[in-house]
Amino acid sequence: MSIPFNGQNSQMSPQEQETIKMMHAAMESCVVKTAMSGAAGFVMGGAFGLFMSSFEYAGPMMNEDLVKQTTKQQIKHVFKDMGTRAWSMAKNFGVVGMIYSGSECCIESYRAKNDLYNSVAAGAFTGGLLAAKAGPQAMALGAGGFAAFSAGIDWYMHRD
Repeated sequence: MSIPFNGQNSQMSPQEQETIKMMHAAMESCVVKTAMSGAAGFVMGGAFGLFMSSFEYAGPMMNEDLVKQTTKQQIKHVFKDMGTRAWSMAKNFGVVGMIYSGSECCIESYRAKNDLYNSVAAGAFTGGLLAAKAGPQAMALGAGGFAAFSAGIDWYMHRD
């Protein structure tokens, strides 16, 4: 049974209360939030990549060279390709999660508010940063698109 922490719980020792306070403080730090978002994005990206890569071999558009191979070679090729795609998507989702979460946490800490504007600003920063190699027009489009997506998701999650 979990005992709620209210700061004056007589069933917990002072050492236990101090440990809980430290855990709460750690979970509120931007470094921990960023790392957790990166890890969650990595796991979700890997699962998504594995799922999406399985569709490539399900249809009639199979590679002719693959059809000519033995079953063992086909399975080896397909699993290797699925692993490569899952790894790639896992890394990408992890990076996006880290950038977005880290920037949102820093903006929220700076503004000392938790509102929709934090999500929009973090989305704009993330979208612009991810498109930086493609030039200023791509950065503007990426920033606007990611900001709009972030605003929509945040609005949906926090509506009454």
